Amino acid sequence: MDLDESLLTCEESMDKAVDYLKGELRGVRTGRASTALVEFVKVDYYGTQTELRQMARITVPEPTQILIKPFDASSAKEIGKAIEAAGLGLNPMVEAKQIRLNLPALSGERRTQLIGSVKHMGEQAKVTIRNARRDANKHVDQAAKDKTLHISEDNADDAKDDVQELLKTYESKVDALITAKSKEIQEI
Repeated sequence: MDLDESLLTCEESMDKAVDYLKGELRGVRTGRASTALVEFVKVDYYGTQTELRQMARITVPEPTQILIKPFDASSAKEIGKAIEAAGLGLNPMVEAKQIRLNLPALSGERRTQLIGSVKHMGEQAKVTIRNARRDANKHVDQAAKDKTLHISEDNADDAKDDVQELLKTYESKVDALITAKSKEIQEI
């Protein structure tokens, strides 16, 4: 693997870590209703674990309410059970052909817990990014030792500097995501 491939692989790994963090943060509950809270809840639908977004139309009619209209009305009770089992702290109200979720206001203590959880997610993403840096630096070292590739020490050092710059860039992206989500959680 040459230096350019190492850098490209490193950047892809870091990008995946940031994308994963974005997905995780979408599912964190703030004071506002969001379809992302329940989209990925798994429902036992005729013996198959199916994501809720594939079985129903999910809307937000009010800022503190989520409305779920299953495509198959007979699955409403199963969807309600799945939401309860998901541990989201939501109490689904199963009506005839739909499920209503009212989001209670977050207490100050719960907001603090959520912010701590968000920071932990950010730290996990940074660990993944640092692991990508470590792997890229190993590849650079191996390439520098491989005499058939004819890589000078200066080129190897430049590649390591590029990897470090990537690390700084992606860590700042993670910090920005965490800061934005923390502010969103603190809003009342």
